[in-house]
Amino acid sequence: MQMDAEVLADFARGCAVLGSGGGGGPAAVTCPVAEQAIEECGPVEVVAAGELPEDAFVMPVGLIGSPAVAEERIGSRAEPARMRQCVEALHGVPVAAVLISEIGGLNGCTAVAWAARLGLPLLDADAMGRAFPRMDQNVLELAGLRPSPTVLADEYGRTVVLDHVDGPWLEELARAVVATFGGHAASSEYPLTAGQAARHAVAGSVTRAVAVGRGEGTLPVLTGKVSSVRRTGEDATRVLLEGTGADAGRLVRIEARSEFVAAVEDGRALALVPDVIALVDVRTGWAVPVEEVRYGLRVRLVTLASAPIWYSEAGLRLAGPAAFGVHGLTRGATP
Repeated sequence: MQMDAEVLADFARGCAVLGSGGGGGPAAVTCPVAEQAIEECGPVEVVAAGELPEDAFVMPVGLIGSPAVAEERIGSRAEPARMRQCVEALHGVPVAAVLISEIGGLNGCTAVAWAARLGLPLLDADAMGRAFPRMDQNVLELAGLRPSPTVLADEYGRTVVLDHVDGPWLEELARAVVATFGGHAASSEYPLTAGQAARHAVAGSVTRAVAVGRGEGTLPVLTGKVSSVRRTGEDATRVLLEGTGADAGRLVRIEARSEFVAAVEDGRALALVPDVIALVDVRTGWAVPVEEVRYGLRVRLVTLASAPIWYSEAGLRLAGPAAFGVHGLTRGATP
């Protein structure tokens, strides 16, 4: 598959849905940045990890920090080349392909832009299959891969390398670096080979995002309006949806942290993290980030399953309901 401007539009909408309300919205900045990179450098070749030599070196890429800051600091054309140069110097091998660190939210389009600028293929895979708030909440961590050396950089060329760290330490130290950078940074963590990507990354996630962006593969739960948005804790929000049309009379409660983590009706969870839960604006067709949900918004509540590994014992321990402070809920059938 070639990622041209037409495919990119569907891909970006799919990434917004896969963000599950988190990861930042690609519409405002990273989708236009990727569109410009494709226009100037040509379409991006999307390949399966198995199409590359087993030992081909793969560079994961993404942005970390505040999505609001990312909308103001869109980076520079020089960032991808500087990151590649630093990563290649650390590993002593050339980068053969780019891997999306987090397909949900704005990072999918970021990786497309970088692949275009670098003239490299993009793997049809990523390290999460959706969006999660922590850098160590990814399938490469579950597979036992080391996150270091991790490279963090800003648009001014300032670079920090974190070495000899595990996943939790990466999260702790990287956030401190990002704060020093002003709340936003580019990152490359969990370096790996194409063979490792084929075995451990979430395969087919780019293709899936394109399909989701075209309206395929999601489960519609309810169409309605936002009747209330209430902060329930330091990092917790509760959204109440009131059904309209064929769904009139239904009330669904959405629990949110950085992402939507539970959709509850009559005491039963219609969807529960690691399920992807998205609110799609019926007017624009774009999934709405948690921080942009407001009273009166007309939305479609849709859900879809995450990668199977997230439903394993280890996956649920790392990114299941308890990891987000959600207790006492079990999945029930959609009425």
